[in-house]
Amino acid sequence: MIRINGNPVDSSILGQYGTNTVEGKTLSILMTSSQVYNYSSLNELKFELTLRRSIVNAAKDLNRSRMDFLVFRKSRCNPEFWYRTGEGGFELKSGVKPSDAIKDIYINSSKYGTECATAMVIVYYKALVDVLPEALFNRMFPRIYLMNWQHLDNDMGIVDYMRVADYLPGDCRYFKNPDVDPLKPEWQGENVFLLENGLYYGHGIGITSGDRIIEALNRRRRRGSTISAYLLPSAKRMNFKYLSSQYYSFSPGSREDYYSINTLISN
Repeated sequence: MIRINGNPVDSSILGQYGTNTVEGKTLSILMTSSQVYNYSSLNELKFELTLRRSIVNAAKDLNRSRMDFLVFRKSRCNPEFWYRTGEGGFELKSGVKPSDAIKDIYINSSKYGTECATAMVIVYYKALVDVLPEALFNRMFPRIYLMNWQHLDNDMGIVDYMRVADYLPGDCRYFKNPDVDPLKPEWQGENVFLLENGLYYGHGIGITSGDRIIEALNRRRRRGSTISAYLLPSAKRMNFKYLSSQYYSFSPGSREDYYSINTLISN
């Protein structure tokens, strides 16, 4: 159930979105859930729907890119925007606009390679670049360091995998491979994004079903193992409400920036 300022949301809101869209799928799950989802305003709800769609789109775009799956010791990045640290992470260079650096990962994807958790963080940043006004994004994330789940900016509000009542498009989930081949530790699990059609995107595996991901991980178990990989009953999420408050309190430099989210919602 969805409540806005304590009042239940009428099902007519579903008519604003296609039934097979990220927004429509998300609304359907929220409205039929036994869990109560509270929002302070309709704009707050719509912001989350828009950002979830942006996450899904950014995941699909990264899947279509030429960024390689590489372990940290072999990782690479475009030195025009990033400094590759000794531990294999990507640190934003001084004087570079954060928004430009994130966009470059998608524009010049063949110059990049990293492992799956870092790819998930890249998706989050790209989703935010596509929703937030550029000036707000650069103000909120001035010092980006891409290195798996370490060094996450507090403004994202991402916490460790947590139990949730429902799994929604744009949620980040994890397939664990408890008996991984010790010679292939990079396959100890797979971070993925849940897409609107029930499939998952994982860097290095691509877009596929949960069963196929488990099959891929099971092929990387220690010899003779009978312990299967499995999907954890948890999810990572950004702090949508906080990000919404930052968006709507931002003093825009132009009307185009201010109304960008309404354009995304209406499309």
